[in-house]
Amino acid sequence: MVNIPKARNTYCAKCNKHTKMKVTQYKKSAESKQAQGRRRYDRKQQGFGGQSKPILRRKAKTTKKLVLRIECSACKWKHQCPIKRTKHFELGGEKKRKGQMIQF
Repeated sequence: MVNIPKARNTYCAKCNKHTKMKVTQYKKSAESKQAQGRRRYDRKQQGFGGQSKPILRRKAKTTKKLVLRIECSACKWKHQCPIKRTKHFELGGEKKRKGQMIQF
């Protein structure tokens, strides 16, 4: 389980110094219908002949690499920072305390 704080003090290339950054998780946007690969695929699929390109059925990986999107609070400069693969990810959750009693 990876737990990352919602804010972090790190280097901003635009301000040229360390500033407070807002951390969010990167989310893939919807695919564009005008992208070259999409147009090429649609053109190849037209007409008779069935499926022209192979469809991947066996997935090799069980997780995706996590990408953090950090934004400078001063100048709104954005940067993406990839981290390790993980199944469980938490943004701004409670920190684990060492030697604490479990409360019910």
